[in-house]
Amino acid sequence: MEKAKPGWMTAGSGGAAARSRPFASGGRPSSRGRSGAGTGGRAKWAEYTALASVPLVMVLGNSMIVPILPDLERQMGISGIQSSLVITLFSLAAGLFIPVAGYLSDRFTRKAVILPSLAVFGAAGLLAGFAVIWNSYPLLIAARALQGLGAAGTAPITMALIGDMYRDGAESEALGLIEASNGTGKVLSPILGTLLALIAWQAPFFAFPAFCALALAAMAFMIREPESGRRPKLSVYLRHIREVFRSKGRWLVPAFLAGSTGLFNLFGVLFFLSDALEKPPLSVTGVAKGGVLAIPLFGLVVTSYATGRYIKNNGRRMRALMNTGLALQAAAFAAAIPLSGNMPLLVALLTLSSVGTGLVLPCLNTLITGAVDRSHRGMITSLYSSPRFFGVAFGPPAFGWLEGLSRGVLFGAVTGLAAAALALVFFLVKPPELAGDVR
Repeated sequence: MEKAKPGWMTAGSGGAAARSRPFASGGRPSSRGRSGAGTGGRAKWAEYTALASVPLVMVLGNSMIVPILPDLERQMGISGIQSSLVITLFSLAAGLFIPVAGYLSDRFTRKAVILPSLAVFGAAGLLAGFAVIWNSYPLLIAARALQGLGAAGTAPITMALIGDMYRDGAESEALGLIEASNGTGKVLSPILGTLLALIAWQAPFFAFPAFCALALAAMAFMIREPESGRRPKLSVYLRHIREVFRSKGRWLVPAFLAGSTGLFNLFGVLFFLSDALEKPPLSVTGVAKGGVLAIPLFGLVVTSYATGRYIKNNGRRMRALMNTGLALQAAAFAAAIPLSGNMPLLVALLTLSSVGTGLVLPCLNTLITGAVDRSHRGMITSLYSSPRFFGVAFGPPAFGWLEGLSRGVLFGAVTGLAAAALALVFFLVKPPELAGDVR
């Protein structure tokens, strides 16, 4: 039998008995839930590739549209607030529906949620493309909300699936890769969206369903999900979730908020840069603008993957990296207050803040994914992902509104937000066993 996860990585609902054995819900450990040591390198990376494709397409579905928002405003005759709602409503719909998707993945299987969600995600993207061709803003908004419902069952459930499939260093490595894939999507999205817009400004909407189809095929044929074990009744399930929050909520909730803050700042920065680069005197557009937007995101990608490989479920490392990353974010935003008029220095500082985000998110992912047993993991990871989506949703309009006051106000506000997240993590995100190494 495989070795159980440490106490902070098991269910809070089963008391001492649950902490003494893996999969306290009654399911037996599968041969697929493994440390990775006995897995062939080629097979492991094939699985990693399939898993990473899901957050990649989720990000493409949102971020690939950011570079064409000015075109959307001009061609459809809508305001900046209306164009930002194309991003915001997608994320709001996803954030609201994610807990439902999490429960369904615990009640049935992860793939039974992920595969239909990818299909809805791609089909709604196609509908959004026709909406812009027909110049129908209401249909576009409806299609984007439907896409958000599809997105709810993709990357958050994939995170839970990784927790089911891997253990120890392989789990943190896979979760780091997922965050890196998320960042890679953000790196590629501005460039890809800009290149596709050279063909036709509506082209990004129509290219997206093809990416969804590839991810769906990869998940269907390359991932074999472990057995799901016993499924409790809804009333018992909800009672167990309440017990998890009674026992672990003191650090889980601040961890959720820290993850949301990171995505709020990241997407707000993307929106801010996209808008600032196009305005005179810079007037940077096209592929050049996409390349500039990719710079801070590249820092996020490299740092996320390296962090996932380094932490290996080591609690002291996670705590140190989370605090360092959030301090780096706060320092970078604070330095941007007097330097906001110097675009090269500003891009460098925003890249530094993205590096800080890359230190934080893989650690949070590993802590939260391992906080409960398998039968409740879908819900907990979904509840973590939901505020992350809200962060994505509110980041662009908040940054736009604050910049309207002044750049000093904008960067002063996000400095305070990063500092608040640092305080939450420093004082509260300390599961009991985190005082020692978690392996």
